[in-house]
Amino acid sequence: MQTSFAPDRLRDPDLAESNRILRTCVHCGFCTATCPTFVLLGDELDSPRGRIYLIKDMLENDRPATAEVVKHVDRCLSCLSCMTTCPSGVHYMHLVDHARRHIEETYERPKAERALRKLLSFLLPYPWRFRLALLGSPLARPLARLIPGGSQAAERLRAMLKLAPTAVPSPSPVEKPGVHRAEGARRGRVALLTGCAQQVLAPSINEATIRLLTRMGLDVVVTKEQGCCGALDHHMGHHDPAMRLARANIEAWHAEMAGEGLDAIVINASGCGTTVKDYGFMFRAEGEAIAAQAEAVSKRAMDVSEVLLKFGYAPSREVPGLTVAYHAACSLQHGQKITAAPKDLLKRAGFAVKEPAEAHLCCGSAGTYNLLQPEISGKLRARKLENLDRTRADLVASGNIGCITQLGGDRLPVVHTVELLDWMAGGPEPAQVAAARRARQAA
Repeated sequence: MQTSFAPDRLRDPDLAESNRILRTCVHCGFCTATCPTFVLLGDELDSPRGRIYLIKDMLENDRPATAEVVKHVDRCLSCLSCMTTCPSGVHYMHLVDHARRHIEETYERPKAERALRKLLSFLLPYPWRFRLALLGSPLARPLARLIPGGSQAAERLRAMLKLAPTAVPSPSPVEKPGVHRAEGARRGRVALLTGCAQQVLAPSINEATIRLLTRMGLDVVVTKEQGCCGALDHHMGHHDPAMRLARANIEAWHAEMAGEGLDAIVINASGCGTTVKDYGFMFRAEGEAIAAQAEAVSKRAMDVSEVLLKFGYAPSREVPGLTVAYHAACSLQHGQKITAAPKDLLKRAGFAVKEPAEAHLCCGSAGTYNLLQPEISGKLRARKLENLDRTRADLVASGNIGCITQLGGDRLPVVHTVELLDWMAGGPEPAQVAAARRARQAA
């Protein structure tokens, strides 16, 4: 793609990178076939290629974002399926993230939209705030049917109430700062990103991760200074809050690396993993010292499935006789290019593994997307659930809390892959699996 940025503007590292990405695109259109919004809506501007044209025009001419640009960029899930498909290696993720930052800096959203985005940024990255907000959701949920229809704000409010859990789990003691010592001979030392929303919605995931890793001979460190990875703010274009959260993690983990050392930074929410593995890029122009630390952290970051393979996961229970439909989170299969590891581990644990049709398509969760774009998200969820149902599996496994929340609630039990692996290596049966088994027996 031809570009014509003024040379002096390319001294800006973000513009220089976006210019490089734009020049990589050859207009082939392969991305349209695997883009969820184009598949649903059939609008060229709701495809990666169409968004690239809009972003190019906006950035190249140094224009404030228009309502049309905002509409189509906002509809992008950042599922990154286009990056898997693209034969030219267009790094769409960095381009659309830059566009979102430009939008937030140059476009004034309607008041209700601004308020919702600020609320999500205030609540979701902070577990104690998020927990307090959710405690009131059981009282508010019955009121959802009273919300007048028709407006976008009403649809978003209904989506928030629908996604809120019926009960909020108690905080888990394992997520407090400290070191969980290896059982038996120590084979390594890792840090665990305990996350933000995941701590509140499903603390069982971190509990299973720590049990499994310590049983495999790893010390697991939960650092005091860590917090949200910054992904939620980053993908809403909130640059400064995202960088502040990321910097705290970088400094905390780098101190551990420089002290007793870390074999890995373990991440069991793949949406977070994609962002942490990108810290090196995000901080490349923030100063030599922090840029070097960020790059070191990015190189040490690993999805939990990668760590389990590295240290030789082995089950200790008998084969459970269950069939698992594996839902590949977009951030894992497209963002981190991890496709085989979770399935191989599930098979090693004794599960029969099936993949649904259209496994490359997003389930519609995508961070805050299911709250900001509930109509499109709902259609993608229904499509994904239909494909999962067709597998005739006993349960669904995924590696991302967003997908688990999106797909759970009314059909097959949906659990994190690590919970099943921990169960087969001596841990407790996941609560959702046990409940589904009891229901089948009662029927």
